[in-house]
Amino acid sequence: MPDETAASTPPGAGREQPSGHGHGHGHGPASPASRRVRLLLVGLLVPCALATLVGMVLLWPSGPLPTGTQPAQQVFDAEVVAAQAADCSPGSGDRGCAGLTLRMDGGPLPGRDLVQVVPVEPSTPRFAVGDRVRVAWSGGAATDPGSYQVVDFQRSGPLVALAVAFALAVLLLGRWRGLAALVALGMSLVVLVLFVLPAILAGSSPVWVAVVGACLIMFVVLYLTHGLSARTSTAVLGTLASLGLIALLSAVFSALARLTGLDDTTASLIATLGAPIDARGLLLAGIVIGALGVLDDVTVTQTSAVWELRAANPALGARALFAAGMRIGRDHVSSAVNTLVLAYAGASLPLMLLFTVSGRGPGDVLTSQDVATEIVRTLVGSIGLVASVPITTGLAALVAGREEPARPESARQESGRSLGRRARRAR
Repeated sequence: MPDETAASTPPGAGREQPSGHGHGHGHGPASPASRRVRLLLVGLLVPCALATLVGMVLLWPSGPLPTGTQPAQQVFDAEVVAAQAADCSPGSGDRGCAGLTLRMDGGPLPGRDLVQVVPVEPSTPRFAVGDRVRVAWSGGAATDPGSYQVVDFQRSGPLVALAVAFALAVLLLGRWRGLAALVALGMSLVVLVLFVLPAILAGSSPVWVAVVGACLIMFVVLYLTHGLSARTSTAVLGTLASLGLIALLSAVFSALARLTGLDDTTASLIATLGAPIDARGLLLAGIVIGALGVLDDVTVTQTSAVWELRAANPALGARALFAAGMRIGRDHVSSAVNTLVLAYAGASLPLMLLFTVSGRGPGDVLTSQDVATEIVRTLVGSIGLVASVPITTGLAALVAGREEPARPESARQESGRSLGRRARRAR
């Protein structure tokens, strides 16, 4: 039996698309929900939506946001037009640095050349002629090379090209649904930039901000991408329940494990702001938001699988739908958990390598602050992911079992042809 639904087609298309596989989220026409099912879903989701809106209003940042205690440097683009070995100190003869001649694109010296001496160390990047770089100006004398510093490469071109390639790939494969997914992605970024980040900087609890922001993203993304239907509403309920479980588990085990959340990045943030911030709350917020994307995949797929099972065999009741959906879910969750673990491991690869060569014992390494944080993040997210399968499948079985299943398009066409033949015979 297929565990996915067919990808939707643009209005006016004459036939259904074949079913996808594995992790697709497309689905065909939603079958009509009974009045009781609609009332049940509305009764469960409306309070959640209202609570999300109230939370957003209460947590919305007001007044000026805190800024860094250090004055911001002005950063400009430049191009490396020459590179050669140079002394780190004039006349030292060590030749341990690289002398870069930069053609400035902006700043106080547009179009002019500037010489910068960059140390050559294992931890510093290598620059070559033709590289586009970013140069920071401290605001000192415009002609003094000491007022400038090469801070990074200029990457806007490749990143824009990659973003365009990603959008084209989504549109070519997903068509109208792919366009909806891109719009939903943009809305997610808007919520993060305009609400989540400013609210945390304004001093609100990072955990509550993350929960409210994740719920808002979930409502917008799921309904915009998959349409307003009982099927989508069931996936929303499953995602809500799983997010609540993840938030609870992350709060409990971060407290039991005495995780402070004070990694290097958070410590730099506190130093930049010059004010205290809830570092553990920031850690929990990251866990909640990071788990949302994987939960979206699992809950929508499980819901779609149950609806397809119901459409394929309308005689299946809630118990049989749950059993069949769980058989699909076990395969899905095994791959999803592995994906989650490998994603966190990949992000922490330099840290893992550092501890590998440190000579410390496995027990000492695993219980250290940085590694323990990633372990809690991974295992809490995985538990929520595993729990989302029976939660969502059970909800979907209860709702789908009380819906009027839609007949496949082929059956409707065959019925129409049969009625036409009968009409001709009658004439």
